[in-house]
Amino acid sequence: MPRESPSRRLLPKGLYLITPDEVDSTRLLALVATVLPFASCLQYRNKRADAGLREQQAVALRDLCRGAGVPLIINDDAALAAKIGAEGVHLGEHDGDIVAARALLGDGAIVGVSCYDELVRAESAAQGGADYVAFGAFFPSPTKPNARRAAPALLQAAARLGLPQVAIGGITPDNARPLIAAGADLIAVISGVFDAADPVAAAQAYRACFTHPYLGSPAQADEAAQEPSP
Repeated sequence: MPRESPSRRLLPKGLYLITPDEVDSTRLLALVATVLPFASCLQYRNKRADAGLREQQAVALRDLCRGAGVPLIINDDAALAAKIGAEGVHLGEHDGDIVAARALLGDGAIVGVSCYDELVRAESAAQGGADYVAFGAFFPSPTKPNARRAAPALLQAAARLGLPQVAIGGITPDNARPLIAAGADLIAVISGVFDAADPVAAAQAYRACFTHPYLGSPAQADEAAQEPSP
């Protein structure tokens, strides 16, 4: 059985905010500061930044997150998470293993794992001590247009693992509720908030999805996930 997950306490249901690939640190911090109050956690991800800039931005975001009481999770880089004292790390399939990340960050850290469209990978992550599993893309995503596609039924199947589940990929306030009804505890978003005309209103709309239930059936949720996102 997987161990008891501290992320149940540290990551309440809601918006899992992921930073955009912004190299202007001042602009990045300003963007994040406006929407951070509506997030359950923030993942720092910047594929355009070099190592020095990533550390600089991660430190600044750590301080911002601490002031807001929001956990900071570093994408891909457990060493950076340990160096700056972030609350956790998110690991893709080529980003190292859970045991190594746990050794660097300690038992109290949050270690999340991308599981794409693979229940077997989620089962392995749970056995290895992951604190949450992430599935997707559920819809076409501008961030990763060629990402593997997952169906809401995967969330239902993974519920038996007893871990918080993150849904990602082309999710909007209009299509998020079926995923939440299927078992998503957090909705991960980049462009849906940061590219919105009004990022604060967008963040609030995502958060509201958790308080207004989806009234459709699981079959309708699966069908909806096959439709192009707005």
